[in-house]
Amino acid sequence: MLVAMHIEVVPNRGSKPCILLRESFRQGGKVRKRTLANLSKLPPAAIDGLRVLLRGGTTRDDLEHSFDIVRSQPFGHVAAVLGVLRRLGLDRELATERSRERDLIVAMIVARILEPASKLATARGLGEDAPLGALVDELGLAAVDEEQLYSAMDWLFVQQTAIEQRLARRHLHDGSLVLYDVTSTYFEGQHCPLAQLGHSRDGKKDKPQIVFGLLCSSDGCPVAVEVFAGNTADPKTLGPQLDKVRQRFGLNRVVMVGDRGMLTAARLREDFKSSEGLGWISALRTTEIRQLFAPTGFQFSLFDRRDLVELHSPEFPGERLIACYNPLLAAERSRKRESLLQATEKELDAIVEATRRPKRRLKGNVRIALRVGRVLNHYKVGKHFLLEVTDHTFSYRRDQEHIAREATLDGIYVVRTNVPADQLSAEDAVRCYKSLSTVERAFRSYKTVDLHVRPIFHTLPERVRAHVFLCMLAYYLEWHLRKQLAPMLFDDDDPQAAQARRSSVVAPAVPSPSAERKATTRRTPDDLPVHSFRTLLNDLATIAKNRIQPKLSDTATFEVVTRPTVLQQKALTLLAVSL
Repeated sequence: MLVAMHIEVVPNRGSKPCILLRESFRQGGKVRKRTLANLSKLPPAAIDGLRVLLRGGTTRDDLEHSFDIVRSQPFGHVAAVLGVLRRLGLDRELATERSRERDLIVAMIVARILEPASKLATARGLGEDAPLGALVDELGLAAVDEEQLYSAMDWLFVQQTAIEQRLARRHLHDGSLVLYDVTSTYFEGQHCPLAQLGHSRDGKKDKPQIVFGLLCSSDGCPVAVEVFAGNTADPKTLGPQLDKVRQRFGLNRVVMVGDRGMLTAARLREDFKSSEGLGWISALRTTEIRQLFAPTGFQFSLFDRRDLVELHSPEFPGERLIACYNPLLAAERSRKRESLLQATEKELDAIVEATRRPKRRLKGNVRIALRVGRVLNHYKVGKHFLLEVTDHTFSYRRDQEHIAREATLDGIYVVRTNVPADQLSAEDAVRCYKSLSTVERAFRSYKTVDLHVRPIFHTLPERVRAHVFLCMLAYYLEWHLRKQLAPMLFDDDDPQAAQARRSSVVAPAVPSPSAERKATTRRTPDDLPVHSFRTLLNDLATIAKNRIQPKLSDTATFEVVTRPTVLQQKALTLLAVSL
C-alpha cells in the first residue's frame, strides 16, 4: 500500500483554521485519508519546514550543514586585470612561447597594479591562501618565492629590447609623434652604480637617485623606458632615445616632442641637425623669450583677435615660433610671484630683526649672507630683490623695475618646431606640445598614485632597470584599463566633446558634458556610483572564488564564484571579461 503524507489546512468557521498532518492511501480502489497529528500549535516556520521536507526538500539548517567553504579568495579584480592583459596580448609580447619566467612576470605586472609592494611582499602575496592566491591559480603557478621573482626579473632585463620593439611596431609608425620626458626617483642604499646624487624631483636631496626617460605614443601610451645614473642631466638622455627610435625601432621619419629643458639649443644642434626626417617640437625658455622680445618690446595688439601668433626670428633660423597668450596663466603667474615675494619678505624681515635684537645679535656679513642665501634659494625669487649686507646690518627692497619687466611676459609661452607648416599647422604644433601632459600623468601614476616605483632597494643595475621596465609594463596595462573603464571613472570618457568645447588650443582644457555630469552628480548615466580607478578595483575584489567541500562521502570539492553586482557586471562588460 502506497502512503503519502501531506499537510492540510481545514477551515474552522470563525476560529483559526486547523492544520493537520495527514496521510493518504488507496484502499479498495478508493483514496482514503487518515489524520496523524494536529499541527495547529506549531509556529509557522516549523510548519513551512515540515512542508518542505514532505515534498522531498531540505531545510535551511540541513543546507548549512551539508557543505563547508574551505577557501575563499578575492577574485574579481584578478580576473579583470589578467583578462585585459591576455586580451591585449601583452603576455605574447613578453615572449611568444609560454614559460615559467613569462608567467612570473605576468603575475608581477598584475600584482604591481593590484598590490604594489616589494618583491618579498609580492612573493608572500602570491601564496595559495594569500590576497593574490587567485592569480597563482589562474596562471597555474606552483609555490613562488622571492628568489624566483628575482630570476624572472633577470629574464625580463634580457628580453626588454625585443619587447620594446614589439610594442613600438604596435603603437608607432613612420611619421609618428613621439612624446619623451624624464623624471627621477630616490634610491635606498649606496651600493648601486646607478644611484647618484642629482637634482631631486622628490625633495630627497640627501638620498641618491636614478633618472629614467619614458617614450610614449602621441596619445600617451608607453612604449619604452630607459634608466640612467642619478647625476645625468636631462638633455644628455636624449641622444640614446633618438638612436633607439631610429635604429632599434626602424623609424625613418618621426617628430620628437620634449620640454624646453630637454630639447636645448645644444641638443638641437648636435642631435637633430644631421638627422634627415627627424622633426621636433619644444618651447623657448623664459630667458630666450625675454631676449627675443627685448629689442622691440612685445606688441600685445597681435593677440587682439587670436591667442597665438606665428613669428620668425633670425636668431632661430629654420624654426617656426608660435607665441601663445593665456590670460588665465598670466593671472596665475602674477599671483604666484606675489605670494613668493611675500613669503620671502617675511623670512627676510626675520633676518633684519635678528641684526637689531639687543641680545645675541646676528652680525658678520658672512653669517648674515648665509642666512639670506638660504631664504633666497628656498623661494627662488632672489632676482627680484636688491640687498645690502654689512657686518652689522642687513636691508633689502624689491626691484620693482625687474619685476615689471618680467610681468610684461606673464601668460606668454613660445612653442618652437622645425616641422614645416604644410606638414603641421600652428594649432597642431601647440596641441602636440601640450600633449606632454600625458607623460607627466604617467609619471604621477608611476611614482605616487598606483604603481609605487619608489623607493628602490635593488643593488644590481640590471635589477633596477628590470624593476623600472616592469613598472612601465604595468602602466601600459593600466593605461588600457583606464581607457576602457572611463565611463565608470571620474576620467573624461568623451575627449572629442571636451576638445569641441575649447575656444582654442591655447585656452585651458575643459571637461566634456558627460564628465561634468559625473563630477556633479557622482553618478554614471545608468545611475551607478562613479569610482576612482583604485576604488573600482577594490569593489571588484569583493567578487570571491569559493572552494566548496560537500559533506558527502567520496565527493570532490568544487569552486563557485560569487555573483557580480550590477556595478561589477558593468565593469566586466566594459573590459570584455567573463567570469
